[in-house]
Order: sequence, then structure tokens, then C-alpha cells
Amino acid sequence: QVLLVESGGGLVQAGNSLTLSCKLSGGLFSNYAMGWFRQAPGKEREFVAAVGWTGDAYYTDSAKGRFTVSRDNTKNTVLLRMNSLKPEDAAIYYCATRFSRNFWSATYGKSERYDYWGRGTQVTVSS
Repeated sequence: QVLLVESGGGLVQAGNSLTLSCKLSGGLFSNYAMGWFRQAPGKEREFVAAVGWTGDAYYTDSAKGRFTVSRDNTKNTVLLRMNSLKPEDAAIYYCATRFSRNFWSATYGKSERYDYWGRGTQVTVSS
């Protein structure tokens, strides 16, 4: 059973940075693509960033230029470095993983294509 555990969330002032971490256990990390999603109160869960098996990275438009997703296969960990945080970035951030490479470049942002999810970590941004 694959297990994902996020960490690194917290309260930050707008303009500051935060790095989220997600550790995978119960599976061979290099077999999985990793994604970050977030959900703010009263809103649907949305895609933030993803990193594929070869390290290829994808971002939602609002994250481009501010967020960086990376993976460390030696530590079974995916990171999400978030710079220049804005109040609208506040949400619960979820890590997710998928095994299938089918249509990856077209579906990396679709939550239903991910197989396992973490419990999330809260990010709060004060203005």
C-alpha cells in the first residue's frame, strides 16, 4: 500500500516562501509521477504542479514563475518550493501519485488520474 505524507505547511506572510515536502512509502518511488493539488475553503480541488518520471515539470498558470516542483528519487520525496506567496495561495495542499504513464502529458493536471493521495498540509498566507 502506497502511503504519502506531506509536511512543511504553515503560516507565512505574503511575499515570503515555503517549501512543502511529500514522502512516499510502500512503493518504488521512481515508478510514480507526483502531483500537487490544493483546495481552499468553499472551492474545488485544483491542480498546482506535477513532476513526471523523468523530472519533467508542469504548473498551473498561477504557479508558473513562483513555484518549483522537484523530485529526489534517493529520498522518495517530492518538493514544492513556493516563492512570492499570495493570500490566494492559501489552501490545504495535497500530494498525489500515479503509476500509469498513459496520456501523461495530457492528464497530469487531472486529479482523477492519480491513484493515491496524502492527507494534506495547511498553507496560510497573511496579507
